[in-house]
Amino acid sequence: MTIAPLNSVSREIRPSPLLEFGLTVRGEPRRVFAKAEWVHRSGSIKDRLAAHVVNRAREEGTLLPGAPIVEASSGNTAIAFASLGAATGHPVTIFMPDWMSRERTQLLVAFGARVVPVSREQGGFVGSVALAHEHALEVGAFEPRQFDNPWNVEAHELGTGVEILRDLAAVGLAPDAFVAGVGTGGTVMGVGRALRKAGLRARVHPVEPAESPILTVGHNVGRHRIQGISDEFVPSIVRLEELDAPIGVSDRDAIVVAQKMARELGVGVGISSGANVMAAIALGDELGPDAVVTTVLSDDHSKYLSTDLFAHETARPGSIAEEVRFRSVRVVEAPAA
Repeated sequence: MTIAPLNSVSREIRPSPLLEFGLTVRGEPRRVFAKAEWVHRSGSIKDRLAAHVVNRAREEGTLLPGAPIVEASSGNTAIAFASLGAATGHPVTIFMPDWMSRERTQLLVAFGARVVPVSREQGGFVGSVALAHEHALEVGAFEPRQFDNPWNVEAHELGTGVEILRDLAAVGLAPDAFVAGVGTGGTVMGVGRALRKAGLRARVHPVEPAESPILTVGHNVGRHRIQGISDEFVPSIVRLEELDAPIGVSDRDAIVVAQKMARELGVGVGISSGANVMAAIALGDELGPDAVVTTVLSDDHSKYLSTDLFAHETARPGSIAEEVRFRSVRVVEAPAA
């Protein structure tokens, strides 16, 4: 197979639409702005990471033509590398906890990746990382090391964050806050740095499951159903001193919000996106109706068909998730000349 040239990899990522959601909380109007990240090659925000890391590694000569790629991932990063690997001639092996949704494994196999499931007894996600590293050393593979790689943060500082600033500026706005769930932490760290580089004093909050507040506690403390975030440890690229306080979102509320977005607006998103929007709503409720709170919709709902996203769910007692009603959605774009 002929490997794709560098410039074709760098063009893998096109700007994603910024959506404005009109909603009410307890009958009061609110709004949330979110980037629709399902537009990319494999359907998630992790395509930004994969394309940027492959491009940078090939520029530096640490990823040679046809070299294997080995990574540990809970799903979307794995799928992004599998898809890009298939297109650029890099065989991909993924070590993944065996409790991730069935759809994720099926997509990896469809893209030609080798999947190595890792049980809780084998160490779960921490075990996946260790086993991936051991295997990469054995076969001489390139490791993206998404949890430790500064290129992960760079992808969002140069991409996602700049796009948010540009999209909002086109309609005369600037972000007051940004929130995002922490899987690797690349999104929240990168966007936060882009906002600070622009001279803004916007708040930047990481989001974590209320059932497993790893960022708050510092270690794994419980199980949750928000696949893709809170993967048993705090990644090394996360600098909590650069961020505002973590926002905890119950997996129940994340699912309820995602289900409401589908039923009330026809916008299907994954559970982590529901958590992001729930956190943005809660923060916007605190900051007031005119606040410009931004986030990302990491993927759509198609990777969650076998999960509780498609089961009956009720909000956590006392949560504002039950009081949220979505009213409208529109693409934020510059007025016609």
